[in-house]
Amino acid sequence: MARQCEILGKKTSFGGNKKHRRGASGGGGKWKFKAPNTKRTWKPNLRKVKLEIDGQVKRVKVSMKAYKKLRKLAEVQK
Repeated sequence: MARQCEILGKKTSFGGNKKHRRGASGGGGKWKFKAPNTKRTWKPNLRKVKLEIDGQVKRVKVSMKAYKKLRKLAEVQK
Protein backbone atom coordinates (compact mmCIF):
# COMPACT_ATOMS: atom_id res chain seq x y z
CA MET A 1 0.00 0.00 0.00
CA ALA A 2 1.56 3.21 -1.14
CA ARG A 3 1.35 6.35 1.00
CA GLN A 4 -0.69 4.85 3.82
CA CYS A 5 0.04 4.44 7.52
CA GLU A 6 -0.06 0.74 8.36
CA ILE A 7 -1.18 1.41 11.95
CA LEU A 8 -3.71 4.26 11.77
CA GLY A 9 -4.67 3.88 8.12
CA LYS A 10 -4.04 7.53 7.24
CA LYS A 11 -3.75 8.03 3.49
CA THR A 12 -3.79 10.75 0.84
CA SER A 13 -6.95 12.85 1.01
CA PHE A 14 -8.18 15.24 -1.62
CA GLY A 15 -10.48 18.20 -1.98
CA GLY A 16 -10.75 21.66 -3.38
CA ASN A 17 -9.34 25.06 -2.55
CA LYS A 18 -12.23 27.46 -3.11
CA LYS A 19 -11.33 31.09 -3.86
CA HIS A 20 -13.62 33.86 -2.69
CA ARG A 21 -14.15 36.37 -5.46
CA ARG A 22 -16.53 39.30 -5.22
CA GLY A 23 -17.09 40.06 -8.89
CA ALA A 24 -15.42 41.59 -11.91
CA SER A 25 -14.27 44.80 -10.23
CA GLY A 26 -13.27 43.14 -6.96
CA GLY A 27 -15.29 45.55 -4.84
CA GLY A 28 -18.60 43.76 -4.80
CA GLY A 29 -21.51 44.03 -7.14
CA LYS A 30 -22.61 41.55 -9.79
CA TRP A 31 -20.63 38.32 -10.30
CA LYS A 32 -19.33 38.07 -13.84
CA PHE A 33 -17.53 34.72 -13.48
CA LYS A 34 -17.81 31.93 -10.94
CA ALA A 35 -14.89 31.66 -8.49
CA PRO A 36 -12.51 28.84 -9.52
CA ASN A 37 -12.15 25.69 -7.42
CA THR A 38 -8.60 24.31 -7.65
CA LYS A 39 -8.02 20.62 -6.91
CA ARG A 40 -5.41 19.72 -4.30
CA THR A 41 -4.21 16.80 -2.17
CA TRP A 42 -3.04 16.39 1.42
CA LYS A 43 -0.43 13.68 1.93
CA PRO A 44 0.30 11.99 5.28
CA ASN A 45 3.64 12.54 6.99
CA LEU A 46 5.05 8.99 6.78
CA ARG A 47 8.21 7.42 8.17
CA LYS A 48 9.68 3.93 7.76
CA VAL A 49 10.37 2.25 11.11
CA LYS A 50 11.30 -1.23 12.30
CA LEU A 51 8.70 -2.88 14.56
CA GLU A 52 8.60 -6.28 16.19
CA ILE A 53 5.44 -8.02 14.95
CA ASP A 54 4.74 -11.63 16.01
CA GLY A 55 8.36 -12.11 17.08
CA GLN A 56 9.80 -10.87 13.77
CA VAL A 57 11.30 -7.45 13.08
CA LYS A 58 9.49 -5.85 10.13
CA ARG A 59 9.89 -2.49 8.42
CA VAL A 60 6.57 -0.64 8.15
CA LYS A 61 5.37 2.81 7.10
CA VAL A 62 3.77 4.75 9.94
CA SER A 63 2.53 8.30 10.28
CA MET A 64 4.37 10.66 12.62
CA LYS A 65 1.40 10.66 14.97
CA ALA A 66 1.62 6.88 15.32
CA TYR A 67 5.44 7.05 15.55
CA LYS A 68 5.27 9.45 18.49
CA LYS A 69 2.89 7.10 20.30
CA LEU A 70 5.15 4.10 19.61
CA ARG A 71 8.21 6.00 20.76
CA LYS A 72 6.42 6.89 23.99
CA LEU A 73 5.67 3.20 24.56
CA ALA A 74 9.28 2.26 23.56
CA GLU A 75 8.21 -0.19 20.83
CA VAL A 76 10.42 1.13 18.02
CA GLN A 77 13.56 -0.87 17.13
CA LYS A 78 16.78 1.12 16.63
